[in-house]
Amino acid sequence: MDFQNRAGGKTGGGGVASWSDANVDRRERLRQLALETIDLQKDPYFMKNHLGGYECKLCLTLHNNEGSYLAHTQGKKHQSNLARRAAKEATDQPYMPLPQQLKVEPKKFVKIGRPGYKVTKERDPSTGQQALLFQIDYPEIAEGVTPRHRFMSAYEQKVQPPDKRWQYILFAAEPYETIAFKIPSREVDKAEDKFWTLWNKDTKQVRELMKFCKSALQM
Repeated sequence: MDFQNRAGGKTGGGGVASWSDANVDRRERLRQLALETIDLQKDPYFMKNHLGGYECKLCLTLHNNEGSYLAHTQGKKHQSNLARRAAKEATDQPYMPLPQQLKVEPKKFVKIGRPGYKVTKERDPSTGQQALLFQIDYPEIAEGVTPRHRFMSAYEQKVQPPDKRWQYILFAAEPYETIAFKIPSREVDKAEDKFWTLWNKDTKQVRELMKFCKSALQM
């Protein structure tokens, strides 16, 4: 807008704009902003009436052209009505329960009894360490299952009265029952060549060797 020749203005400078001029300028800036951000074809509140004018179905206002409507959408009244409508729809919307998550059931196997096994006592000729070699056969092991083992303290099990002199090693593989061996409660040497497990998929046999650390009495 040209404010140069208004009363109170200086030559070469902007004049003092009246309230109506400033309002026109503001609405023009809002219209330009709306043109860049709003697609009238997707505006649910934009409607062309039978007189050739335009209406805002949300605010029930009349507009002579699209620019006037676009400027209106950026105004306080339209924005307030949008917020009020959104709050009402959120309140009226029925409660939608969250979709129930699918529960993954663990695989269940029918136990077929205990596996065959053999335990051999050994002694390492180079170090004198006592060792145990476990050989357990799982000819009917379930597809995709690998035998596993873990140690259990005497106080963790509930079958026998706890005795701190002993611990247990358990072997498990579906669909066989879990078996446990009672072994001395001594520290196991976890070095790579002194404690190892080998599962042979062809023979369906697991072999596990464990060597005990030498105690002060053995050294």
